[in-house]
Amino acid sequence: MNDIILEMQEITKEFPGVRALDRVCFQVKRGEIHCLVGENGAGKSTLMKVLSGVHPYGTYTGKILYNGEEQRFKTIADSEQKGIAIIYQELALIPELTVYENIFFGHEIMKGRTIDWNETIAQAKKMLEKVKLDVDPSAKIKELGVGKQQLVEIAKALSKNVKLLILDEPTAALNEDDSENLLKLIRELSREGVTCIMISHKLKEITAIADTITVLRDGATICSMDCHEREITESEIIKNMVGREIDNIYPRRAEHEIGEVQLEIRGWTVFDPGKDREILHKCSINVRKGEIVGIQGLMGAGRTELAMSIFGNAPGYRITGGELYMGGKKVSFKNPREAIKAGLAYVTEDRKGNGLFLIQDIQYNTSIANLEELCQGAVINENEEIRIANAYKDSIRIKASSIKQRVGNLSGGNQQKVQLAKWMFVKPRVMILDEPTRGIDVGAKYEIYTLMNRLVEEGMSIIMISSELPEILGMSDRLYVMSEGAITGEVSAAEANEEKIMAMAICGTQSKEGA
Repeated sequence: MNDIILEMQEITKEFPGVRALDRVCFQVKRGEIHCLVGENGAGKSTLMKVLSGVHPYGTYTGKILYNGEEQRFKTIADSEQKGIAIIYQELALIPELTVYENIFFGHEIMKGRTIDWNETIAQAKKMLEKVKLDVDPSAKIKELGVGKQQLVEIAKALSKNVKLLILDEPTAALNEDDSENLLKLIRELSREGVTCIMISHKLKEITAIADTITVLRDGATICSMDCHEREITESEIIKNMVGREIDNIYPRRAEHEIGEVQLEIRGWTVFDPGKDREILHKCSINVRKGEIVGIQGLMGAGRTELAMSIFGNAPGYRITGGELYMGGKKVSFKNPREAIKAGLAYVTEDRKGNGLFLIQDIQYNTSIANLEELCQGAVINENEEIRIANAYKDSIRIKASSIKQRVGNLSGGNQQKVQLAKWMFVKPRVMILDEPTRGIDVGAKYEIYTLMNRLVEEGMSIIMISSELPEILGMSDRLYVMSEGAITGEVSAAEANEEKIMAMAICGTQSKEGA
């Protein structure tokens, strides 16, 4: 049998105003783990959507050869019939349905004209065993954590007798343990003969798991590297991705003065009626003018809940204790509008769901949080709005044909830049960044880090929440660690190391070595 399961030849795909793929050639060996990397907007997801039939035959040029035969997929169902399945970063599960209903949704096991539920549950159990997920198949999806939901998605793909599995950023929303479990499963599937294509920005994962690495840049194939012929380094991957060497992923910050405290909370305690329990316990933190303060902790530690409760838009939370100060003055915010007026901005981790209007353009999204500044009476000064949007587009290097381009059509990194532009236009004194580089490639990360440095050099204060320890250590002047809704430690960047931070996050104490 031919060793090549997939070959995509001269694939070209255009959208209005942009060529997303430019004669891309891509070849995958049977049974291998093939990692596809590149900056946001390089064309990775577009190429996989062409392969899976999301972008149907006729909307692109070039050929797809699968098992040696040319394919002309018009729909996802066409590619699935051939054993190709794709799992996106945003999981396509139905929260209110059970695990077994989700696994066989769309390809139900029938007995005559009715669904055979007994057989469905029995087969679902087999699929769950394959992915080593020990859950009740009758549990609802909404009752599972993100890591378990990701495994349900893979079980769903395996139930379709998948031969080629495509995973788009599978570990982006997972903690380290869930990520490692998922990578272990991918290795096992590969050994069992399932060919895997994985898109990821996490270079450590790529070098650990890949048999072959293909790099795309600006919609074109740059190179394919066989990881068994020689060791492929992260720096080599980065150089191919961005077209230049990046010596220091975390850019150096210019010398500047750290000023007075701009935001402080003391004894901050929050009750969540939905969970019927206290979720934050007597938290105390502060951030000074011109300073980046990191907040680290495992998933569920309460980092986002802390940010949202400060910003005034926590859904139903009750502040049961503590005080909040801005510029030395005691304040309280009933809603985000009051927080914004006081000089506080919150860049959400969920840019697609809560941060941006994806169906609107860059101009609309840039100005939406501060329309008052553009109003002349009851009318928006559109000329000034256009000037402002263009100024931010140029200043923070948003890659788009114009400010009239829909945000939903931008890459993840450029969407994040639009979200930052929106809050920069508010001109806050303090900006909270919640997972600012999640799902973003190394080149776009560098640009965002550079922007963060520029903002604090100009006198802004930044609180950065991140699940990536190297990022927290690389960018923070000081950092706080959270565990189970409480602040368990504060440490300067000079004193911090991964062991000390993880000890605080897991045990609520510093390691003996770092204590």
